[in-house]
Amino acid sequence: MAKSAHEIVSSEKFKKLVTKRWLVSFVLTFFLFLFYYGYIGMIGYAKDVLKIKIGVATNIGIIAGVGVIIGSWLLTVIYVIWANGSYDKTVSELKKELV
Repeated sequence: MAKSAHEIVSSEKFKKLVTKRWLVSFVLTFFLFLFYYGYIGMIGYAKDVLKIKIGVATNIGIIAGVGVIIGSWLLTVIYVIWANGSYDKTVSELKKELV
């Protein structure tokens, strides 16, 4: 049965989709800020820890910086997997219900 856009936007399925999207976005953004601001906080307050040498040419600060970059990539991968696996399917189902 075809529905109008107003009916779809008012539906419980659409509201759950929007709520889930906001929740996923908020959680991933929280972790991204935690990574970045945690690293910046370490630079400001734990310089002695970041100076500790690992091997000859690197230290914990370099490893932590690379960890922030890799962590942000992983958060992006998590979002893409969620979006392709769950979000896009629900959006397609809702589009099929349109008039």
